[in-house]
Amino acid sequence: MRILFVTSNRIGDAVLSTGLLDHLIRTYPDSRITVACGPVAEGVFARMPNLDRLLLLEKQKYGRHWLGLWAATVGTVWDLVIDIRASALAYLVPTRRRAVMRKRAGHKTAQLATLLRLAPPPLPVAWTAPEDRARATALLPPGPPVIALAPTANWGGKVWPPDRFVALYGALAAGPMAGARVAVFGGPGAQERALAAPVLTALPHAIDLVGALTLPEAAACLARCALFVGNDSGLMHLAAAAGAPTLGLFGPTPAEEYAPAGRRTAVAVARGPAMADLPVADALAAAVGLLAPATPAAYRVA
Repeated sequence: MRILFVTSNRIGDAVLSTGLLDHLIRTYPDSRITVACGPVAEGVFARMPNLDRLLLLEKQKYGRHWLGLWAATVGTVWDLVIDIRASALAYLVPTRRRAVMRKRAGHKTAQLATLLRLAPPPLPVAWTAPEDRARATALLPPGPPVIALAPTANWGGKVWPPDRFVALYGALAAGPMAGARVAVFGGPGAQERALAAPVLTALPHAIDLVGALTLPEAAACLARCALFVGNDSGLMHLAAAAGAPTLGLFGPTPAEEYAPAGRRTAVAVARGPAMADLPVADALAAAVGLLAPATPAAYRVA
């Protein structure tokens, strides 16, 4: 079975789409899947089983990138085309079946699940290779539990004040996660480094992983963490997909649509429109609740 899967340019949305791919791989174990995504999301799919081709959708003026994708895919008769970008591509390449995303209410995973009429929505997954897991073991060796902090985001409005990340870690390490180590995660580039810098300065003993990892390596490291706390970002979604207990921090973006989706997740939502309206006490209560034994859920709002 030959499948064309057109997914997001953004890491977070790309991660959320992996549940559909995991379902397809398990349902059609002999399938050959071509994934089209943005360059920054390439690592989400780099270790995916059944991957035939990975096509990078480099944005061009006047939508010319779609013409290039059409040229790369029109020569194949597909058994299934899934397009979560809601483009015209699925109607312009030969296929026996197509499923095109339409905007709906509800969590993003539920919206995606309607493409294949799946219930409940399949949870996202994070694919890693032995070399990724070996590097994660070297960076985060066995020892006291690790709290992962991700103080960055692609938009300043989604960033919780850095001093609150520091205060939250202090409260957790002095109480319910006594003696826990801390690792700071962030993507590549000067902006991510600048956003993480205040947290790293305040926690000089932190394991600095900002800009140091590929996405599969980040997923492998996150899988070794006892708790992840981060802004609404691609890293938050990757942590949940990797299986880390994941606390997402929300302000201006809708938690009901973009809460982390995983087996142990929760969100803390600001009391007002800004991230500064989220007190440390609220995030701490959500973290403690997440750490307590509970029935797993796809996501829940604290």
